[in-house]
Amino acid sequence: MSRACELTGKAVMTGNNVSHANNKTRRRFLPNLVNVTLMSEVLNQNVRLRISANALRSVEHRGGLDAFLLKAGVSDLSQRARLLKKQIAKKTQEQATA
Repeated sequence: MSRACELTGKAVMTGNNVSHANNKTRRRFLPNLVNVTLMSEVLNQNVRLRISANALRSVEHRGGLDAFLLKAGVSDLSQRARLLKKQIAKKTQEQATA
């Protein structure tokens, strides 16, 4: 399992630990990933995702998983999230025409 957010693409970054004596050693900055279950109102099902805490706040701010995915760019999303986005878009299109 990769250490990357499934919705925002936020992943591990690298940098330096810098001591008081200005010694530099490599370190990793890990994203704050949490396992969450989000409800898709359009699909009427629960979806388990591994997302960053920042992405969880963004999902809540945008008004839920469906709204977040419809507005999100495809390049940042994981393969599972892309599939969800496609299903949600198809279902909303069907509901709009019916």
